[in-house]
Amino acid sequence: MEDIQNHKDDREIDIDQVGVKEIGYPITVLDKNEGEQQTVAKISMYVSLPRYYKGTHMSRFVEILNEHSRRISLQNFIEILEEMKRRLDAESSHMEITFPYFINKKAPVTGSQGFLEYQCTFKGTLNKKPDVILIIHVPISTLCPCSKEISDYGAHNQRGEVRLQVRFGKFIWIEDLIRLVEETASSDVYSVLKREDEKFVTEKAYNNPRFVEDIVREIAQKLNRDQNITWFAVEAENFESIHNHNAYAYIEKRKI
Repeated sequence: MEDIQNHKDDREIDIDQVGVKEIGYPITVLDKNEGEQQTVAKISMYVSLPRYYKGTHMSRFVEILNEHSRRISLQNFIEILEEMKRRLDAESSHMEITFPYFINKKAPVTGSQGFLEYQCTFKGTLNKKPDVILIIHVPISTLCPCSKEISDYGAHNQRGEVRLQVRFGKFIWIEDLIRLVEETASSDVYSVLKREDEKFVTEKAYNNPRFVEDIVREIAQKLNRDQNITWFAVEAENFESIHNHNAYAYIEKRKI
């Protein structure tokens, strides 16, 4: 049968990325505590398309996914990018894998257990050399230092979110980055809290007030000391409880 995609295109315009977007697919992610974790990802796969081709072969992206089946992980991420380039005769390939990652967290006093969800993304491009970024979204709780200072009693607090992106030299655990972020917050967020736990996290937050500026600076300070991290971008957003706006801060740094 005639292959229309391989026909010549007379407009002579290169396309940077063409492919398939947000395929729902089961994947396996390494879990520091449990060994492996099964989850369902949204996967987007693109390649560059030279000006002399009319189109790319969309079915080949799905074929590559099926051949790797549930073995899609950070370990073979670059291998898949290389196969995309080869099979689709492209100069560059790009893939994004976004998935929910679950950690079983114990409440701080009673030890009550519950799963907390963290949104994670592996984002990679292969041109002349591979470039892979790990992105995590971490829910946090913060208490306003200004509110505490000016109030006769109490202080307002709110949930927030830290979005952390890192480039790294050798393998890095998702759990370690999550823990690094949570340690900078006024308090962790939990899925199960008894009364004793609520008392603990309320008092912990009150004794540990944080602006969004404090959050991003603390995280940046820790990442600066980590020689495995070559680049990072960290942003903190508070979903304000008494204002009609959110508070936001951002730091980006290339170390190498």
